[in-house]
Amino acid sequence: MRETLLNDAFFASLSCSAGGVETAEALPPACYTDAEFYAFEKAALFNPEWLCVGRESQVKEAGDYFTTHIVGEPIIVARNREGAIKAMSAVCQHRAMLVAEGAGNTRGFVCPYHHWVYSLNGDLVNAPAMDRTCDFDKKSVRLPTFKVEVWHGFIFINFDSEAAPLAPRLAPVAAAIGNYDLASAEGPPSVTGEFAWNWKVMLENNNDGYHASKLHRGPLHDFVPSELASFPDADPSDAGFLRFNGTLHPDASFNPTQKAVLPVFPKLTAEDRGRMTFANVPPTLTGPETMEQDTGVLVAPGAMADPAFEDRLGMIMTSAAKIIAQDLHVDKLVQVGLRSRFAVRGRYSWQEGAQGQLNRWLVKRYQQTWAAMAAQTAASITPAAAKATAV
Repeated sequence: MRETLLNDAFFASLSCSAGGVETAEALPPACYTDAEFYAFEKAALFNPEWLCVGRESQVKEAGDYFTTHIVGEPIIVARNREGAIKAMSAVCQHRAMLVAEGAGNTRGFVCPYHHWVYSLNGDLVNAPAMDRTCDFDKKSVRLPTFKVEVWHGFIFINFDSEAAPLAPRLAPVAAAIGNYDLASAEGPPSVTGEFAWNWKVMLENNNDGYHASKLHRGPLHDFVPSELASFPDADPSDAGFLRFNGTLHPDASFNPTQKAVLPVFPKLTAEDRGRMTFANVPPTLTGPETMEQDTGVLVAPGAMADPAFEDRLGMIMTSAAKIIAQDLHVDKLVQVGLRSRFAVRGRYSWQEGAQGQLNRWLVKRYQQTWAAMAAQTAASITPAAAKATAV
């Protein structure tokens, strides 16, 4: 039986990933492949951090709801009769059946198994044939609820009821994307995809300016050269970070014309229109070597009313699909390589500044959580237990 991966030496070794890209090394391959580390990562990242679950436009009217899941937790997001957005577990508090699937509009959630009924706030309002059950009080039963915050039209939840607000920790990101007015943006429904690699592999590739002019070389991408990538400073305590990539002409777009074929967001400045902006708000995952991703498109208000919208969007998506296919192939093979005994903690190019930002964000949380766990373990050892162990 192998020794545990999680120990003081392992977490101390992560510090060399948290420096600048001039000196930093990549995270250990085990951070992308190991099931034990994945279980730790859920506690370090996914329990205390804000998690994006969808768009406010998905629950426009009272009674509207949709379902999703993160780290194995089935979740319902609904708008109640008072107009507030609520997020709660979809797990019935009777026998663990899911009380909702998909999306729709409802007056409440009825568990299909035994017809326990919950309100849009998660309160239990009816439990048939429970009158002979001793000390059963339906008023004390409810679906577990989560903190909710809407940021630029995106719905975030937090499993930690004491979590600090999200928006102040995203102030630099909000300033960078403010002119897009994403709260007013619209778009077709998102698409969910499942992938056989770790979530950090996907996030790192999406933010890697270094590979763009190599892997994607050709007329569909040459107008976004790697050498025009830049990485604004970000504090590891922030909830997100940015990457900018300058373009060779304004209003650049991934289609054969290389120019925007959909309406430009009306508030964008000349600076905004001369670059591509990547806003990153981690984390997300489903397993140590798998992930699930909801991918959506947001366009300027009114763009979808154009009779040619589908054709214009198709021009972009057809071109983007060729670039995405290259990325997905790389992600798949990187995950294969990370499993190899020959995988190392490689060094970075200056064009991989976003990797350094992500590493600093991760390492801070990994090390703080490990230290807290170690302190809790030490506190749980009584003097008598310590003496017995010594004997």
